[in-house]
Amino acid sequence: MDLLSLARTVKDRVEAPITDVLAVAKVVTDPRTPLLLALSTVVVTPLYRAAFLASASGSGVLRCLAVRPCDLESLAEYLEVPEDRERLRTWLETGVRLGEFEVREGCYRLRSTTAKLLAQSGNDAVAAALEEIMRFHLPVLLDAPRMLKEGRRFSLDDQDGTVIARSSLALQGLVHEAIDRTLERTTPIRLLEIGCGSGAYVRHAARLNPRLTALAVDLQEEVAVRAADNMTEWGLTDRVETRQGDLRTLELQPQFDLVTLHNNIYYFPEADRVEVLERARSFLAPGGRLLLTSSCQGGGNLGLDVLNLWFEYADFGGPLPSEDELVAQLEKAGFADVRASRIIPTQPFRAFVGTNVQA
Repeated sequence: MDLLSLARTVKDRVEAPITDVLAVAKVVTDPRTPLLLALSTVVVTPLYRAAFLASASGSGVLRCLAVRPCDLESLAEYLEVPEDRERLRTWLETGVRLGEFEVREGCYRLRSTTAKLLAQSGNDAVAAALEEIMRFHLPVLLDAPRMLKEGRRFSLDDQDGTVIARSSLALQGLVHEAIDRTLERTTPIRLLEIGCGSGAYVRHAARLNPRLTALAVDLQEEVAVRAADNMTEWGLTDRVETRQGDLRTLELQPQFDLVTLHNNIYYFPEADRVEVLERARSFLAPGGRLLLTSSCQGGGNLGLDVLNLWFEYADFGGPLPSEDELVAQLEKAGFADVRASRIIPTQPFRAFVGTNVQA
């Protein structure tokens, strides 16, 4: 029995009485017991619940149970678990103990309000954001001192591109507003999107302008493949080409009216950003514009601080930009009429627009 469990046993000893009075007195009077109880209630149990919900969401179990209650065998088939049903049962029963699931008539069901909300398809970006926090943000908080000692850094392989692409849609409303403010609605537009993720922002632009065609590019192969599948599902394959590629090595003609980079400038090292922005400008036709959106430093957002910490410990990318710094980099890259604007006054999210005036 671990110390937290022991502390809870003492707290609930009416249900499970301890007969050894001396042992009870020793545990109760131990000055660590109140701290253990507080940690269990305030820190550990919520952390366990968050981790379980992230796992249940990422594996698809929440979506499965949102459709209908399932028994162990049905869930094993859904998860493609060939054997070892008992270990799956142990995991599911942990979810029951945490209050996220319940069992009725041999079938598991969603119980908590949080589990039911995360299971809704409209909240997929929030569910992915939780998975991102648990899988990528917590490791840097846990391992930073050890990584410094060992000279170790995170790599791109330490991220799951599909999870990041989904979680980035938590900012969808902000990005949509930036696109709405920038995109011409009636004239033919040739769009290049760098770091297209799921392709959702290209889809939004295509809806706004029925004469828009686009090339959507993502660095990670599996993300580009998923975006291409989405374009097929959305009926946009005749207007949108999707491919894997790196902005720094793309060979394209200066034919685009608009180049967009959404929530990804920090994937490039700080020292390389002017060159990256110059490269983006090289794809623009004269008079074409760049739309870059990003969360910026200085907003007092703890989640962004941890994201920034992750990139400080990565072997690629760099810290989140500051508004003034990114404006200066855009101007140095040759963009004219550079403007930075807030979408919501209280949020550290900015939309940057610059124009290619080179004839």
